[in-house]
Amino acid sequence: MWWTRLKALIIKELLAILRDPKGRIILIVPPIAQLVVFSFAATLEVTNVDVAILNRDSGRWGQELVYRIHARPTFGRIFMVDSPDALRSAIDMQQVVAAIQIGPSFSRDIEASASADIQIIFDGRKSNASQIVAGYLAQIVGELAAETPAGKRAAPVSVGVTLRNWFNPNLNYKWFIVPNLVAAIALLIGLIVSALSIARERELGTFDQLLVSPLRPHEILAGKVIAPMMIGLVHMTIFILAARLVFSVPLRGSLLLLYGSGLFYLLSVIGVGLLISALSTTQQQAILGAFLFMVPAMLLSGFATPIENMPDWLQPLTRVNPLRYFLVIVIGVFIKAMPWQEIVSNTIPLALIAITTMGMASWLFRRRLE
Repeated sequence: MWWTRLKALIIKELLAILRDPKGRIILIVPPIAQLVVFSFAATLEVTNVDVAILNRDSGRWGQELVYRIHARPTFGRIFMVDSPDALRSAIDMQQVVAAIQIGPSFSRDIEASASADIQIIFDGRKSNASQIVAGYLAQIVGELAAETPAGKRAAPVSVGVTLRNWFNPNLNYKWFIVPNLVAAIALLIGLIVSALSIARERELGTFDQLLVSPLRPHEILAGKVIAPMMIGLVHMTIFILAARLVFSVPLRGSLLLLYGSGLFYLLSVIGVGLLISALSTTQQQAILGAFLFMVPAMLLSGFATPIENMPDWLQPLTRVNPLRYFLVIVIGVFIKAMPWQEIVSNTIPLALIAITTMGMASWLFRRRLE
């Protein structure tokens, strides 16, 4: 029976992966490392920012500005310096992200309703942090300006602004990064396990045994697909549970739709892995090929930077990246309760990628059998 033959091949594939110490390391160490690094260390939040201040003003408003910077929890250590050279040195030595100089006539200009200037120097080597800190400082200066005599005269009517963040009210960065790990780790595991599959057979000399076995070519290919899918689904389940139980990330959407789209995502990833494996003759080549695909896939997925911010000529390349579509699905299911229509619209490209990569891998596999 075809099912008996396929079942034996699936068990054989699982045992080949789990019995190999290197295979077990690949299945355990990288996922845990990604969970720890990305969840706790890889954050775009800017907190505990060190700032240097040179206050040359002895009046009320200069002291008030310094006090308000001290009071913000965003800022860490505040270095009070006594000379422009010390201010410049703090930036040069990367001791601070921003250096603020308050002029000697700051308070006097404010009381006279004249233009009062502040010099703020940012460390351009930390461009992302500098831009965010610039926004924080602009907000503090704006609030202070509204309370000055000139500010009160310019705004006689009080306007209240209430901020509301949809889907992530507290702007908890883990709510964004942890669900995305479900997709990223499935990519890592599915790609490496499938890429090593055929290459391992060739390197160990067992590929010829498969050729003379009762297994047909499509059954061999199916066995090479199902085993990595089972492992990928196990890892997805573990990280979904970790997101809910360890990091308290809400799961507002349909878990069934998440797993349904996840099957097509794993098929597309495994198709790429089998394509790499069919082109490789050794396991080392397969691993290098997997990482050659995985690094650009991560960068072109919208995981770290929005796709809209990429150059126009580069954006079309993201359309053949399965990670791009599944990231939208997984973050939408977790914190947005994404409607099924949007999930289907992002699953269709995954199905097309899976059909294409599986077809190419099958063609190469059959060609190697001839």
